[in-house]
Amino acid sequence: MNLFSQAQCLICHEIIQPKIGWKAIFSEEKGMNLCPTCEGKFHLIKGEQCRVCSRPFQFLDEKFRHGELCHDCKRWEEDEDWKGYLDSNHSIYLYNDFFKEVMATFKYRGDYILAIIFAEKIKDLISQLQPDLLVPIPLSSERLYERGFNQAEALLNESGLTHTMPLTRIHSEKQSKKSRLERIHIPQVFEVDGQTEVIGKRILLIDDIYTTGSTLRHAAKLLKKSGAKGIQSLTLAR
Repeated sequence: MNLFSQAQCLICHEIIQPKIGWKAIFSEEKGMNLCPTCEGKFHLIKGEQCRVCSRPFQFLDEKFRHGELCHDCKRWEEDEDWKGYLDSNHSIYLYNDFFKEVMATFKYRGDYILAIIFAEKIKDLISQLQPDLLVPIPLSSERLYERGFNQAEALLNESGLTHTMPLTRIHSEKQSKKSRLERIHIPQVFEVDGQTEVIGKRILLIDDIYTTGSTLRHAAKLLKKSGAKGIQSLTLAR
């Protein structure tokens, strides 16, 4: 045990001051990845949420709430082409300005190591959900070459979790460049690998951010039609 080790925050790179006390000295030493300031800027989703997408109701005008559903999910579930494919989404953090900047550094500037800071939360939530298969949302080969890694796969790898890849993605324009309406009405962007066994499985899709839910629902629809028993998703932020 190194009482004088000086870990650096993976976000702001400041030295993390270790906790001093008998409990800290004699307890099992764990790596410190975030300083208290940066850790405090992540806001966990708490309280009442939409039953399907995890949207917190505390920030939602009452006119956009319909019982257990937000207005967006109500529209998805009333659409005969989409209802029932995505059972539920579980998001961990609110998508605030701080999270947006961290995700830009991780996802677009290639700072792979940031996946480590989410590992414990991801493992805890997955242990509660207990899916049969973990399926990261794939990138197209063009987007993968551009970024250097798939952020959803990175999150699972750094959490020490095994995943499978039954989906491949057809190259399309970046989702971030599309309007909300365009995201909702995009054509199917995934294909299923016929060699991968999904029949009768409870699948948990993994992605970084839930925005409109369109990408996750496209994946869920294809997997359900391929024989999956149920589809949930886990995203870092909503």
